[in-house]
Amino acid sequence: MKMIVNDWVHVFAGTFILISLALGIWIHQYWFFFTAFVGANLFQFGFTKVCPLGIILQKLGVPEK
Repeated sequence: MKMIVNDWVHVFAGTFILISLALGIWIHQYWFFFTAFVGANLFQFGFTKVCPLGIILQKLGVPEK
């Protein structure tokens, strides 16, 4: 199974959210700001269809479809 840009964006977002939640609980509460940043980026993507990670992945050669 070949992963496309959209798949990788979901993997990265989910991983970052889970890691930052764990760090926020066990290390310091300021890590929750990173969780909010990832969520805000997903939110703005819903309206603008612009994702910085998606652009980076495309430039690295990850297929779109």
